[in-house]
Amino acid sequence: MSDNQDFTPEDMMDSLYWWGVPTLFGCEHHQRLDEVDIALLGVPHSAGNGTTERDQHLGPRALRNVSRQLRRVHLEFGFDPWKAASIVDVGDVPFPEANDNEACIERISDFVRRLDSAGINPVSIGGDHSITGGIVQTLGGGKLADGKPVALLHIDAHTDVFEQLDHFLGAKKSAAHWGSYLVHQGDVDASKSVQLGLRGNPRTLDWLQPSYDLGYTVVTMKEYRQLGLDAACDLIRQTIGDTPVYITFDLDSLDPTVAPGVSNLEPAEEGLRMNEACSLIQSLRGFNVIGGDVVCMMPTKDSPNNITAYCAAGIMFEILSLVADNKRAK
Repeated sequence: MSDNQDFTPEDMMDSLYWWGVPTLFGCEHHQRLDEVDIALLGVPHSAGNGTTERDQHLGPRALRNVSRQLRRVHLEFGFDPWKAASIVDVGDVPFPEANDNEACIERISDFVRRLDSAGINPVSIGGDHSITGGIVQTLGGGKLADGKPVALLHIDAHTDVFEQLDHFLGAKKSAAHWGSYLVHQGDVDASKSVQLGLRGNPRTLDWLQPSYDLGYTVVTMKEYRQLGLDAACDLIRQTIGDTPVYITFDLDSLDPTVAPGVSNLEPAEEGLRMNEACSLIQSLRGFNVIGGDVVCMMPTKDSPNNITAYCAAGIMFEILSLVADNKRAK
């Protein structure tokens, strides 16, 4: 037996992902908002991606099933996020109109508005990438952002600012548009935001132009490889500065060999590895990170060992650790 008196048999049980009622990272589940610092929530929505890849709404359940095993201390930051802040699984956003994307986006906004009004930082698991629009149109100009537009650290293989697609297969506030309409609505300051990881052979040669026109700092995978990790982290920090920042992480930014269970695979060019992805997120340590999300997991396409779900949990852990680290610093 270990001489570590802080590690109890109960702690051992808490590390077993197959034991107990599945919640996000084994956290307590309730909605007593006066007792919460960081709200972990599921957003089981897939009507914003009008393609055949519609199983993204199963992401929150898949992550709940494995994430207890990722309830860890943060070695790089040297602290235990679960002791630094009150972190609770507040459940899923309800979607009684599940196939009505516009109704669902407003449901997301209303759910997050309760959290923002209470000063609670949301960290979410989706769901397709349209959920970011519903979340950030509440956070931009909200209490957590001190009334200001937010900056984005948007890590993705795709730009999600396809303005030339007026209504993406019927969805107005869709997974293809959210990065655009949030800027036009004044919720996001694109001049303080970074899109990183963009890759693959696009359908048009001008695919990055809308991002440039909106004012985003764009770092394609090719540019990232040329810059190197350290320079890319410096660029992220310099661009965002003291602006309240929201992190949105599309799992398709990871290489398909790392995360095969995603909605839009980009296999023709190597994507990020987990160490790189974690380092990019960790570069915002000490910055005003007000929340984040992990999106586009397709559990029905995942490997039998649930590797994509585990990777999603690892990324979500990095985001919540940034927020918890800020909580303990106050």
